Amino acid sequence: MATKRLMMRKIREILRLKQEKGLSHRSIARALHVSIGTVSEYLAKAKDVGLSWPLPEEMDEEELERRLFPLPQEPTARAELDFAYLHEELRRTGVTLLLLWVEYVTDNPGGYRYSRFCELYGHWKKKLNPTMRQRHRAGEKIFVDFSGKKPQLVDPRTGEIVEVELFVGALGASSYTYAEATRSQDLESWVGAHQRMLEYFGGSSEIWVPDNLKSGVTRPDRYEPGINRTYEELAVHYGAVVIPARVRKAKDKAKVEAGVLLAQRWILAVLRNQTFFSLSELNEAIWEQLEILNGREMQKLEASRRELFERLDRPALKPLPQERYEISTWHRCRVNIDYHVEVDHNYYSVPYALIHERPEARATPSVVEVYFKGRRVASHQRRTGRGQFSTEPEHMPRSHREYLEWTPSRLTAWAEKTGPATGRLISEILQRRRHPEQGYRSCLGIMSLGRRYDEHRLEAACARAEQLGSYSYRTVKNILSSGVDRIPVEQEKEPAPRPEHENIRGAEHYRGG
Repeated sequence: MATKRLMMRKIREILRLKQEKGLSHRSIARALHVSIGTVSEYLAKAKDVGLSWPLPEEMDEEELERRLFPLPQEPTARAELDFAYLHEELRRTGVTLLLLWVEYVTDNPGGYRYSRFCELYGHWKKKLNPTMRQRHRAGEKIFVDFSGKKPQLVDPRTGEIVEVELFVGALGASSYTYAEATRSQDLESWVGAHQRMLEYFGGSSEIWVPDNLKSGVTRPDRYEPGINRTYEELAVHYGAVVIPARVRKAKDKAKVEAGVLLAQRWILAVLRNQTFFSLSELNEAIWEQLEILNGREMQKLEASRRELFERLDRPALKPLPQERYEISTWHRCRVNIDYHVEVDHNYYSVPYALIHERPEARATPSVVEVYFKGRRVASHQRRTGRGQFSTEPEHMPRSHREYLEWTPSRLTAWAEKTGPATGRLISEILQRRRHPEQGYRSCLGIMSLGRRYDEHRLEAACARAEQLGSYSYRTVKNILSSGVDRIPVEQEKEPAPRPEHENIRGAEHYRGG
């Protein structure tokens, strides 16, 4: 009671100092030892109820309290809030609690005030599990990861149990889930699983959120993670950007962790007593259970993942491009003096001006493209096998004297200094190629052997290779490393005497037939 009387006296004094003395809010607050906010609040209340200084003489403290702080009226029945509807609508782009409250009071003029509206929704939201509480915009994010628990196959030939991986993806707004088994976590499996996931969803989100596995992230970092070049290219093809989950930040990937847990409980656990002999057979079973999982109603939201997907995510997803992404790998290369780069043991030409530079090569199953400083400088059909050359005539220099560091004549002249057999071998290597430059690597390889072995041995090895009719660096190298060059040619392959035995028949026997 004493506290209430003191408060009323201070309110009287606030009104007097303001309206009679004209002091500022700050001066009044300092004089009465209250906050500036308290001064502002009481002056605003007095203005709302029409009180001014001086107060009427008959107004005592109880009357002043009643005027400033009227008792609340009896609560009236208000329209109940559909919290599941509010939570779902908040996932739509641009929808806020304020907008939903405006729509609510428009239909229910006697409904809750905005502050109470937000408070009641907040209490309801706390009862959801952590992944449902997060507010993800429709079509904004897809979360992807591999499961720690792995499905198993049985090798039909050996009966051996083989563990495979379980890939899981989940959309942020609807929690609509995709799962499939893959052979491993390698880049090809990672890319293929993404493609099939996007085709299952029927579109792509704006952002992909992977965990920091090597197939997706080359350098985990909280601020500037390094994204695998092929994975980044895949995202660009589908109009998305890759933003990995932060290291040791479980909240960033809570959605997919929940999806992984669901896949383990409602897919792997259901299939635990079945035996599968192939990946396709296992995936057929996984996808059957996936349809059941996405169709199961979530209790708090009173809707299934599929229903939320159809209402929220599907309309907001980006359409898939007409062409499916063709997986590529990137290679750091060095342009040799023959203006070719090596990709998977085959050779592809680039403009001669790039000799000794270090471009990048992008290889798909059908094409090899070479990029230098972000610009494509060459494109070739991909070669199969090993040691194949793909040479574009426009990549060759117009004048070998002006541009070439090495020429066929220079290589032949060097070889003839070692000996005539070496000169003939080098000349034959160059003549047997469609373009002489394609033989430069072999010639330079033989030149490097001249630094490891003396000239006499190299000349003898080249003579031996010429006798065998095998004109290549590898043949000469093998002859030198095995020491066959030291054996005189005339002593080689002398027929061994035929042992005498009654069961051995000579050529005469068969000629006599």
